[in-house]
Amino acid sequence: MPETQLSPDLVVIGGGPGGYVAAIRAAQLGLSVVCVEMDKTLGGTCVNVGCIPSKALLESSHHYEFAMRDAKAHGIGIGSITLDLATMLKRKTDVVSQNTKGIEFLFKKNRITWAKGKGTLRKENVVEVTAAGGGTTSYQAGSVIIATGSVPIQLPFLPFDEERIHSNDGALRISGVPTHLIVVGGGVIGLELGSVWRRLGAKVTVVELLPTILAGNDADVIKEADRIFRKQGLDIRTGTKVTGGRREGDKVFIDVEKDNKAGTLEGDHVLISIGRTPSLAGIDAASIGLALGKRGEIVTDDQMRTNLPNVYAIGDAIGGMLLAHKAEEEGVVAAEVIAGKPAKMHYGSIPAIVYTWPEIASVGLTEAQVKESGREYKTGKFPFSANGRARTAGETAGFVKFVADAHTDELLGAHLIGPNVSELVSEVVLAFEFQGSSEDIGITVHGHPTLSETIKEAALGVLGRSIHI
Repeated sequence: MPETQLSPDLVVIGGGPGGYVAAIRAAQLGLSVVCVEMDKTLGGTCVNVGCIPSKALLESSHHYEFAMRDAKAHGIGIGSITLDLATMLKRKTDVVSQNTKGIEFLFKKNRITWAKGKGTLRKENVVEVTAAGGGTTSYQAGSVIIATGSVPIQLPFLPFDEERIHSNDGALRISGVPTHLIVVGGGVIGLELGSVWRRLGAKVTVVELLPTILAGNDADVIKEADRIFRKQGLDIRTGTKVTGGRREGDKVFIDVEKDNKAGTLEGDHVLISIGRTPSLAGIDAASIGLALGKRGEIVTDDQMRTNLPNVYAIGDAIGGMLLAHKAEEEGVVAAEVIAGKPAKMHYGSIPAIVYTWPEIASVGLTEAQVKESGREYKTGKFPFSANGRARTAGETAGFVKFVADAHTDELLGAHLIGPNVSELVSEVVLAFEFQGSSEDIGITVHGHPTLSETIKEAALGVLGRSIHI
C-alpha cells in the first residue's frame, strides 16, 4: 500500500528533455510540480547517453583529427600526436555530469519535487512512485504529463550486450578504439558515432537497408553527404540487408545480402542503430484506456492532450521526429495548456540536425516533397566553397539550399550541409516561424566575412541574383 498520498497540480512522468522542461515551465506558471525519474540522474537519454555525450566525443574526436590531418595546412607543426582515450571518455562523462547537476539546480530553483523511483500511472490520474528501496508514494495529480521517451530497437538475433554489440549507450563507452566497427543503420546515430570512431582510428563499415543513407533528407544533401563521408573513409554499403549475426568471443559476425548475393562482415564491435520505439514504462495503456497509434505511440492533439482527461503526452513517447528540442517545445505547450494558456504545437518549422562534419541541418519540406505536392517552386543554392569565411577556415565542403513558392516566394524548405550549419539554421527557422520569404533573408544585411553569408546568398539565388557565384 502507498505510504503517503500527495496532491500536486502536475506530475510529470520522465525527467528527460521534454519532461524536465515541462516541469520547469509549469513551475514558472505557478503550479506545484512533481517530476518522476527512476534513473540516478535527470536529463533522460539525451543528456545521459545521447545528445550531450555524443557531441562531447564528436568535439574531441574532431580536434584529434584536425591535429592529425589538418594542422599542417595552417602552418602548425604538432609533432608526435597520441590518443588518450581514457581522458577523452572521462571528459565526456564530466560534461554529462555538469549538465545533469545543472538540471538538479534548476529543479531546486523552481521548487520542483524530484520523485526518485519508477512511476506507474493508474486510473483517475493517480501516479504511484516506487523507490529503489521499495517504498511507495502515491500522488493524486491534477494533471499528468507522460514523458517516458523511447528505447533503441534491437535485432532479435543480435541483442545488446554493450560489450561487443552496442546500442548508442554502449557505443559511447567502448574502452579501446575498435579495429573494425560495423554500424547497422545509416541514420543520424549510426553516422555520428561511426564518425567518432573512424576519426580515432577504427575501420568503420556502415550497412544500410535503404538505397541511401540519411533517408528523409533532401536528395542533394544525401548525395553530397555520401560523397564526403566515403572520402573521409567510411565504408558505406547501402541497399544491403542484414540477415543474421552472432558473437563469437571478441568477434562479431554480421550476415548481409545485396542484389541476392550473401556475405559476412567480421568486426570486433557492432553498433545497432536501426531506430527507436516509444517507451511506455509504467504506463499500462490498456488498463487505463489510453489511446495508442499503430507504432505504439501515444496519440495526442496539437495541445498535447491524450484521450484521457487531464493527461498529456510529449516527446518520443508520442512518436514523430525523435528530437530533444521537439520534446522540449511540446513540454512547454503542455505546461502552458495546463495553466490555461492558448498554446499549440507547430511542427512545420522544427529543425533536424546531424552533427557529423560537415554538419547537416534542415527545416521544412524537401524539394521532392514540394514537387510531389504539385506546388510550383523555385530553388536557390550556394556553395561554401564560394564563401570567404569558409575558405579562411579551410572548410569549403557543402552548400545551402532553399526551396520557395514560385509565386509568393514563401520559404518551403531549407537544406544545409557544411561547417557549423547547426548554428546557422536557427536564422532560417525564425524566418519559417514568420512565414518569411527568400527575399526577407536576401535583403537582410549579414556580417562579412561570416559563414552566415551563405544563407543570404542562397536566398538571393532563389530570386536569381546571388552575388558571389
